[in-house]
Amino acid sequence: QVQLVESGGGSVQAGGSLRLSCVASGYTYRGNCVGWFRQAPGKEREGVAASRAGTGYTSGYTVYTDSVKGRFTISQDNANNTVYLQLNILTPEDPALYSCALDAVLWRPCVISYEGTFAYWGQGTQVTVSS
Repeated sequence: QVQLVESGGGSVQAGGSLRLSCVASGYTYRGNCVGWFRQAPGKEREGVAASRAGTGYTSGYTVYTDSVKGRFTISQDNANNTVYLQLNILTPEDPALYSCALDAVLWRPCVISYEGTFAYWGQGTQVTVSS
């Protein structure tokens, strides 16, 4: 059974940084899209970033929602079955419960605007930003 466990959340001041981790068990990261989503109180969950490895014919790639481009970075450590989300220059608009998610279909393109393609979800880790 696939399980995703996030960690690394916390409270930081505006302008600060955090690194979130998502460790997978029961699964080995290969060519599946893995994403990070966030949900703030009273708001819908939104896709933040996603990553997928290359096929051997094409390069791997990452996608980001516009509001985090240049500030957040998603990366994968396949040897340790871990996906990271580096959060830099945090603003008061970034606090939320951040969750990682995994698409069960190998090589499917990453589309973070549609969370229905992600079959597995972690419980999330809370990020708080103080001004």
